Amino acid sequence: MAILEILNYPDPRLHTVAKPIKEVDASIRRLIDDMAQTMYAAPGIGLAATQVNQHIQLLIIDTSEEKNQLQVFINPKIIEKDGEREFEEGCLSVPGVYETVTRAAHIKVEALDKNGQTFSLEAEGLLAVCIQHEMDHLLGKVFVEYLSPLKRNRIKNKMLKLRRAM
Repeated sequence: MAILEILNYPDPRLHTVAKPIKEVDASIRRLIDDMAQTMYAAPGIGLAATQVNQHIQLLIIDTSEEKNQLQVFINPKIIEKDGEREFEEGCLSVPGVYETVTRAAHIKVEALDKNGQTFSLEAEGLLAVCIQHEMDHLLGKVFVEYLSPLKRNRIKNKMLKLRRAM
């Protein structure tokens, strides 16, 4: 397993739309393991393949306190959503920035698991927010794009300044 480099906003590669995964094979499972190690080390609770410059429809989530309940979503699709909820979000691609975003309160998602088996899951609360946040990455969207242009520009400038300081 390896820790992968996480792309930071406003890297243009974060705006790449991910392609569906045709076959869940050993290389996909290896990427899942590397992404999990990367997410836990960061530390974070969700990571989309787009964030590690792999533009395929894969995301992982672990909202457990113990960090031992990794959930894998391959080619995820939201098939139901209702309600609205505001939630303070952060992102491994936008380190140190937390802003309130409005998302669906309850969702139902269909995806493939690590073994390529289809499953569906109903989610609310933090898990629902996390799934929607990570799925946005697969569409080439970063959570700061839900914010006002003024806030988004401030965050962009802050991130560029941090990159120059490295």
